[in-house]
Amino acid sequence: MSWNKYLTEFIGTFFLVLTIGCTVFSGAPGVIPPLAIGAVLMVMVYAGGHISGAHYNPAITVAVYLRGRCPASDIMPYVGAQLAGAGLAAVTALALLGKARGPGGPLPAMGAALLAEFLFTFALAWVVLNVATSKATSGNSFYGLAIGMTVMTGAFAVGHISGGVFNPAVAVGISLMGLSGWSNLWLYLLGTFGGAVVAAIVFKSINPGDR
Repeated sequence: MSWNKYLTEFIGTFFLVLTIGCTVFSGAPGVIPPLAIGAVLMVMVYAGGHISGAHYNPAITVAVYLRGRCPASDIMPYVGAQLAGAGLAAVTALALLGKARGPGGPLPAMGAALLAEFLFTFALAWVVLNVATSKATSGNSFYGLAIGMTVMTGAFAVGHISGGVFNPAVAVGISLMGLSGWSNLWLYLLGTFGGAVVAAIVFKSINPGDR
């Protein structure tokens, strides 16, 4: 099925552009934006390369087509998925950072933190499922790097919004240490478990034969 390739392109481009928006708009210092952007591209290539080729860039899709490794029938769907992912990521980044305009406006701080935890736990689970559990990447030697760099990317991108937890056990730990109030625990549990569940559903729908 081709739709799984297009959804993979959408997801990868979404997290690439979301990371750009969250690190650049927030004024992250020094090397943090380029490091985070390069890292998220790397982990999304690891996660989606075996499904779609991991273009995440209309110019790359054209280049791969001219090289003879992308059917002409895939060009417009790939580009459409990439542009849709980029557009949704732009809206999401503006909402997370309180810069959104229009009827919806910016998200309140609690809503932004919940969405940030959901999105980057989704990204983490998506990468884990693709690099550490998929038949297509079985026996690889990069899964640890990909998983660790996903956490780093999320911390750079949304750490200033939610604390960058992405893990219910970490949420409990930081609450016990007094680094986060117990009143925030529900937010971390809902965001992290929700992101993980949705990532698993998407993975299984894209890879129905991978049992």
